Amino acid sequence: MNLPDELDFRPDTLAVRAGTERTQFGEHGEAMYLTSSFVFESAAQAAARFSGAEEGYVYARFSNPTVSAMQTRLAALEGAEACVATASGMSAILSLAMATLQAGDHIVASNGLFGATQQLFGGILAKFGIETSFVPATDLDAYRDALRPRTKLFFIETPSNPLTEVVDIAGVAAIAHEAGALLAVDNCFCTPVLQRPLVLGADVVVHSATKYLDGQGRVLGGAVAGRKVVTDEVFKFLRTAGPTLSPFNAWVILKGLETLRIRMEAQSAAALELARWLEAQSSVARVYYPGLASHPQHALAMRQQKSGGAILSFDVEGGREAAWRVVDSCRLLSITANLGDTKTTITHPATTTHGRISAEARAAAGIGEGLLRIAVGLEDVADLKADLARGLQH
Repeated sequence: MNLPDELDFRPDTLAVRAGTERTQFGEHGEAMYLTSSFVFESAAQAAARFSGAEEGYVYARFSNPTVSAMQTRLAALEGAEACVATASGMSAILSLAMATLQAGDHIVASNGLFGATQQLFGGILAKFGIETSFVPATDLDAYRDALRPRTKLFFIETPSNPLTEVVDIAGVAAIAHEAGALLAVDNCFCTPVLQRPLVLGADVVVHSATKYLDGQGRVLGGAVAGRKVVTDEVFKFLRTAGPTLSPFNAWVILKGLETLRIRMEAQSAAALELARWLEAQSSVARVYYPGLASHPQHALAMRQQKSGGAILSFDVEGGREAAWRVVDSCRLLSITANLGDTKTTITHPATTTHGRISAEARAAAGIGEGLLRIAVGLEDVADLKADLARGLQH
């Protein structure tokens, strides 16, 4: 059964119990509803379901019990009024934009966004008359200066990908709300285990559930969680346009949420140890990790995050040639751009995740040819160090 609303359960309990509703068979594990449609008892009930006069499931493009369970659980962890699941993280961002914006509207976004998000805002949405101003991620004055009469959405990603810049969520929220705009936060890197943007003033949180929410690199998924007045509009877009999360993927993510805190804490601890080791390597020019005292926003990160997270990046002396040598010398780390997995991954952002944006945009975001990003998994850190040392010692 669903957890009683009046009981104030803690996050660990919500992670394994929220959203669970047993069928007549009394199963202990959550059921997976692999069906495209649902049968009605009568023509009158069908009409009531389609019109929304009666609650219930209609068609899996926009309603499915397994997806609902995943949405309920994630909303509980984020402290959100509601959640809408989508087919991927990018479809979550697209759905939010389509649901809240129209031609002539304006977005203020941090310039440290994921490459595909930058392309969506600066390229695809621009074709439909929605303009975006990209501003330095950590400069609150820049957010304020970018305001226009039709600014409707502020969009930030914190920590950023791949330089782990930390944005002052409460500070940007104050600027957005003073202007009558919404603040959306991409919470992919931290998840609700390490950071809860809604508590800090954000209106909505977006996720690539493909990453830590699943946690084992198995499925794609996304989510928009936050104020119901926003998620209701997102749901209307999803119902018509169909960027839908499959029941199977929802079930996998639902189970991933059960171990989210355990994984995030272990991977974050390992990332801190690895970051400290990298700082001591002579061939490493700089390490970017919020948990390090050397990080420019370390104090802010420790106020709004529970730890530094599991993502770090570092500049290798010698540019692309040296960076690629480190990548190609790895025998343990997986060379892939995905992150959030139990297996540690390494990538060269300038030629992968941010390879499709202009060289000027990469330079503005601080993404150089010697930069490497590591998403730390659950392997022994000593083995990770040994694998990286092979390429760093050349």
